[in-house]
Amino acid sequence: MEDRVHRQRPGLTSITGIVTTIMTKYPTALPFLPARRTLPALAKAASNCEGCDLYERATQTVFGRGPSSAELMLVGEMPGDREDVEGEPFVGPAGRLLDRALETAGVERKTVYVTNAVKHFRWEDRGVRRLHKTPSAGQVQACKPWLLGEIEAIAPQLIVALGATAAKALLGASFRITVSRGELVEREQETPVIATYHPSAILRAPTSDDRARLEADLTEDLRTAAKFLKSARRTA
Repeated sequence: MEDRVHRQRPGLTSITGIVTTIMTKYPTALPFLPARRTLPALAKAASNCEGCDLYERATQTVFGRGPSSAELMLVGEMPGDREDVEGEPFVGPAGRLLDRALETAGVERKTVYVTNAVKHFRWEDRGVRRLHKTPSAGQVQACKPWLLGEIEAIAPQLIVALGATAAKALLGASFRITVSRGELVEREQETPVIATYHPSAILRAPTSDDRARLEADLTEDLRTAAKFLKSARRTA
């Protein structure tokens, strides 16, 4: 039944009842992926994605940004309120913290490809504010073809997973940042991953001391990533 879904043309509003039922039961972005897996083709196709229900309330798809030649890919959870409005990842307060950590670690952001595990903003109403709501495991899985497409198109030397959602999307549901933060996870025939804190989680820490400590940890993990890439260049 899933094969039937994958052959459907993406973006059709006149989708048949049977396919709608299948898509509800087996949500996936796969039918929307282009035949050519270049970044421009992927970004264009993703703008029409209806692979899960999140597109219904989001302003737009927020696809990754950065050079196709990037050695380092940063993967966050999903767009926030500002990202949803502006259409770019990590442009809000979390993005500013990330920029600061990258600069301190000696990594130029313009050389890095930045994306999210989920491409649409999931939120809930709180008066006039739209508050972040963690995407479900099913929504993360539905969106994963886009992330895998980005990895395939870029072929980075290293991925840094920012936060639990990104880490579990790449390393499995049993992965715990509290246990393995900052460790290089080698994967057979796949890009190695380092998992660390998401900048938004740092901003939500209860005290200024906690925020400073967590930002220092994030910065140190980005330094570890930079050292790994430098070593990889020497041995290439």
